[in-house]
Amino acid sequence: MSLSVGFPGAGAILINGKSPATINALNDATAEQASSALGTDESGSLRVGSSKQAEQSESKSSSSDNHSIVVKMLLKRMEELQQQLREQQQQLAAAQAANYPTPEAKQTTVMAIQGQVAATNGALAEVSANLVRELAKESSSSGGLVNTSA
Repeated sequence: MSLSVGFPGAGAILINGKSPATINALNDATAEQASSALGTDESGSLRVGSSKQAEQSESKSSSSDNHSIVVKMLLKRMEELQQQLREQQQQLAAAQAANYPTPEAKQTTVMAIQGQVAATNGALAEVSANLVRELAKESSSSGGLVNTSA
């Protein structure tokens, strides 16, 4: 008598009620959107735009505005992310209200959009942190301390 132990085919395995293919697809979609949501390029460095964009944004700003180009670009990126977040929240509400052939299809769609919302929220937090850091640099270098020695 022989006994063999093995795993069923990959299609029969479920992780939290989802097939491995579904989980991989969700992870891939989230990873693809992460860099665009963060405003980074392929190397992971912060994308602040071209010099032409910087010149255009500098010429648009008023002469009384003394923020650096980096701060202006971070503010612009923050506005873009906030708009993207609003759109994703609308997509999420529509996905939750829509009819799907199976509950799993609805759950997969809603979870994918929730992943996008989470990535956008993370990018917004990162841009906010960078903005705070840049504003702190500006305030410390703009004469916040007065030298009274003669």
